[in-house]
Amino acid sequence: MIYNLGSINIDYFYSLQRLPLVGETCAADEFETGLGGKGANMSVAIARAGGEVRHIGSIGHDAAWAQDYLTKAGVETSFVQKMDAPTGHAVIYRDAFGENTIVIHPGANVLQDKDWISSALANSEAGDILLLQNETNLQDYAAALGHGSGFRVAYAAAPFDANALQAVLPYIHILILNEVELAQLCKTSVDTPDSLDVDLVVVTKGSEGCAIYSKELGETHMPALPVTAIDTTGAGDTFTGFFLAQLDRGCSVEDAATCANAAAALMVTRKGTADAIPSASDVEQLLA
Repeated sequence: MIYNLGSINIDYFYSLQRLPLVGETCAADEFETGLGGKGANMSVAIARAGGEVRHIGSIGHDAAWAQDYLTKAGVETSFVQKMDAPTGHAVIYRDAFGENTIVIHPGANVLQDKDWISSALANSEAGDILLLQNETNLQDYAAALGHGSGFRVAYAAAPFDANALQAVLPYIHILILNEVELAQLCKTSVDTPDSLDVDLVVVTKGSEGCAIYSKELGETHMPALPVTAIDTTGAGDTFTGFFLAQLDRGCSVEDAATCANAAAALMVTRKGTADAIPSASDVEQLLA
């Protein structure tokens, strides 16, 4: 099973011909809302990949629909709590080429408490996966607790924060980051993917696939599937969810990466976040 301490956001999408310049006002061609947040996206991706996932997170009293959405998607949500705070939200500008700019307000996502996390992680089995990312608080507490409780701790280093990464680094087994986040890591540290004291490092590279740095397997590059991208929002979250779901099922790292690459490829051909995440059958058809 995968336990995901992750954000839950309301996403506000604005489609424009191009992203605004500093000081510029642009009219949007389209406006949409939907469920998002890196944590929620990853939980939905895990569930749609056929994985078993418990989401640990917080929403305001204004977003009961978000918990209902996760539940209907197949996510176990008994540890999603309602807080006296606004639900986290993101404002997303996306241009005609599928690129985006995102502003996030964390809201209830950063009001996690230690007792809630401890209760959520109780009764786990050795080898279960604990997934963390940087849109909640207490990642370091959860990483240390999970490591000590026998979890395989996976950390998606997004949005990148060098201090947050250093705080969890002693406890994680799997690190997932993209090329931009890797460049940020290299600017703030002498570490490289193959020098980190982490069992498995995965660097996603968009249209170039991903690179895998494994203590057991060495360095491997996995190609992407060629597609025409119309919206890159949530592609990394989709990759992470499908990748970990496959590992949790006992698949090899290479097979997990192949499946995750395919899921991310499908994701960028669709507009939206949680709604656009493909199903396992969608991915199987593409790989076939």
